[in-house]
Amino acid sequence: MPGVDDGIPVRRGLVVPERELRWRFSRASGPGGQGVNTTDSRVELSFDLAGSPSVPDELRERALERLRNRLVGGILTIVAAEHRSQLRNREAARARLAAVLGEATAPEPRTRRPTRPTAGSKRRRLDAKNRRGQIKKLRGRPDE
Repeated sequence: MPGVDDGIPVRRGLVVPERELRWRFSRASGPGGQGVNTTDSRVELSFDLAGSPSVPDELRERALERLRNRLVGGILTIVAAEHRSQLRNREAARARLAAVLGEATAPEPRTRRPTRPTAGSKRRRLDAKNRRGQIKKLRGRPDE
């Protein structure tokens, strides 16, 4: 089982080492009462995606393309301030970084191969249309 110091597992073949992460702490707004004024519980986790030697080239290109709106100078920053404790915010930031990178490095979905409707499905569709038409015909004025 990987320890905290081993890094963040993103997907098979990609683990972000702890040494490539930059942490910043500041005072958060929100819940915490008086403690929020004195503790640095807000967490900013930065990861240099463009310059990381641990990300394979193919995955880096895919992630840079998909995250281009979130990157500043090739650096991805995750902010966590929803918990009162710094430790829980650190855990939330690590989990969010893994999720963002996992989604950004996921392979493209397979293209759909177009298929034709079967004869049975065509017949069922036409039968349903016919039944619906009969129901609507019954709504008209009765013939005399």
